[in-house]
Amino acid sequence: MKKISILGSTGFIGTNTLKIISAFPERYKVVGLAAGSNVAKLSEQIKMYKPDVVSVTSPALAEKLKDLLSSHLSLPILVDQAGMIEVATYPEADLVVSAMVGSVGLIPTMAAIRSGKRLALANKETLVVAGKLVMESARSYGVDIIPIDSEHSAIFQVLNGQKKEDVSRLILTASGGPFLNYDSKCLANITPEEALKHPVWKMGKKITIDSATLMNKGLEVIEAHWLFNLPPEFIQVVIHPQSIIHSMVEYCDGSTLAQMSLPDMRLPISYALAYPERLKNDLPSLNLANLGGLTFFEPDFERFPNVQLAYQALQEEESMSAVLNGANEVAVEAFLKKQISFSEIPLVIQKSMDKHYPRSIKDIEDAMEVDVWARQTANKMVNALKK
Repeated sequence: MKKISILGSTGFIGTNTLKIISAFPERYKVVGLAAGSNVAKLSEQIKMYKPDVVSVTSPALAEKLKDLLSSHLSLPILVDQAGMIEVATYPEADLVVSAMVGSVGLIPTMAAIRSGKRLALANKETLVVAGKLVMESARSYGVDIIPIDSEHSAIFQVLNGQKKEDVSRLILTASGGPFLNYDSKCLANITPEEALKHPVWKMGKKITIDSATLMNKGLEVIEAHWLFNLPPEFIQVVIHPQSIIHSMVEYCDGSTLAQMSLPDMRLPISYALAYPERLKNDLPSLNLANLGGLTFFEPDFERFPNVQLAYQALQEEESMSAVLNGANEVAVEAFLKKQISFSEIPLVIQKSMDKHYPRSIKDIEDAMEVDVWARQTANKMVNALKK
């Protein structure tokens, strides 16, 4: 039986991971859960899965969780970053699912790697902020990183058994989000409520906004660069609104191999949990005859500049990617609070990047220092736009 700790158990990836675990109780056992502020959902998860170790982000939330659990409580509730690290490094865990959103996931994810845990990675910001350090640590500690993002899972599956030197190109597909056909004037007037209505995927708020601005795809380009050790010019983004082909790999002989399925995150999650095996699940099958066609076209970098900003960051030293990520997190939060417009999200990011002198990242503390600088700088940009 495989024992699993989940970082970000109450979020979209975390809850879907638990659904799969529930379907295979003979194969998986939950031993650790770390969550943010949704203690109501966490208390339900604790009662159902009975983990050995649990963490929340503050002492106040820990007290609230104790009240919700009452007589069900038979384990200590850990708090803050130290608590997340303890869940990530829990000795009994065979696999850690890193599903937290944002750079907050970096330190516990690195702790899991350094404790030798196999890692199922959905927290793309970990690789964006400190990709070189993360991959070097994984190699040093002999840790397998299995990607959960549907695009990287697709590439991981297609590359399986192939020679890296035969790869000509990685092709990341993007749905294009809800505003694919909007002109620039319309984009300026988009509300958070509109941006949170994704046409294909159901995700958390931050990821949904990133999908609408195409920043999600920019972050995935950086993630692919580190995961698969290929230069940026070998990674292409293609808009594919139907989200049936999740990504492709082109080989030197001209063959292009794709991974296809209906858009359902339970599939890449189940693959990450079972790898190198596959789970026999009840997800709906793909009926190609009913699709009516698959379409592909180039992204418009003028209307959606965030992908280009990600490529720009990759051309610089590693710290620039950390600035891109930190500034984006601040800009997305400001947009959700209606402090800036949708069109000003990339403006905040670009101006923050323009203020930064890129350098190599020496260690995790250095990466977090750059992250703090990026957030402070981006907040200044937001405040300037609010006036």
